[in-house]
Amino acid sequence: MLGSTYTDQTCSIARSLEVVGERWTLLIIRDTFLGIRRFEDIQRDLGIARNVLTARLEHLLEHDVLERRQYQDRPARFEYFLTEKGLGLWPVIHSLMSWGDEFAPSPGGRPTISTHRGCGGELNADRVCQACGELVSSPRQSEAIAGPGAAEGHPLLSKAG
Repeated sequence: MLGSTYTDQTCSIARSLEVVGERWTLLIIRDTFLGIRRFEDIQRDLGIARNVLTARLEHLLEHDVLERRQYQDRPARFEYFLTEKGLGLWPVIHSLMSWGDEFAPSPGGRPTISTHRGCGGELNADRVCQACGELVSSPRQSEAIAGPGAAEGHPLLSKAG
């Protein structure tokens, strides 16, 4: 059985899990993709303990998945942004979301829908735009919108209102 670290595994998946294989970590990454970048906002959205969030953010900073940018001096406050390495996780996050939509669906439908910034069409599980047929390979070419199953408090609902 694998322990909590995978240093003895000669496997790319195991090495990836060393960086992002903890459940809070993937949810923090999801939030940053959705534009939630401040500590207090991430903490509120996830309901995560402050000490756990601090540890996970430090881990992601150490592994160059996130970077901190100061937005306030007194007291010093920071926002967290995905680095290029972090942006490279978008296909993984999109695939997990699509898998969940199919195999663990929300009763009201999809909570979040990925769309193509180029034409507004919805992306399928393979990140192909259903309107124009283009493969959307970058998160910069997509936009997340609240879907019919978005619950009250969904981060994209507060942006729309």
